[in-house]
Amino acid sequence: MRQYRIFADYHQFYLWDHGTSPEAPTDYSEEDTTRRIKAAPFVVVIQPERDMDVPVQLDLCDAPPDEPLDGWDHVAEASLELPSGQLEIHECTGGSVDIIPLPPGTYRVRACFGRLGTLSEDGLEGDDHYRLLLWPAPFAPVALLKQYAGEQAG
Repeated sequence: MRQYRIFADYHQFYLWDHGTSPEAPTDYSEEDTTRRIKAAPFVVVIQPERDMDVPVQLDLCDAPPDEPLDGWDHVAEASLELPSGQLEIHECTGGSVDIIPLPPGTYRVRACFGRLGTLSEDGLEGDDHYRLLLWPAPFAPVALLKQYAGEQAG
């Protein structure tokens, strides 16, 4: 388990393959925004509720997690190809947060969003928190496992 405080400027941060240095996608559909996750070649975009520093926990797993989703407001998954075997966590307008060596391959990223309804009226304060789980898995389309019923981020 790794803990971070990530600056989610523009309501996003990235998981990507450090060796390919991908471009972050700029074409967002309404579906991408609703799902709060977007996948492109060698990159997964996580879209937190706040565009401030947010607490993020990353767990590397050997297999798909079988934990219940009850404690989360929103849960979505996407695939991430890591041909270099170097997972980089990168801020939108900031820099690299961490580079984690992993066996090269394709991974599944589950993004869990918690306490989204705790944001202040101006959206600057809140107890929202995020957990990312990553495990080796064949490529699969983005999947929405649990939809948040509140308002969408910026």
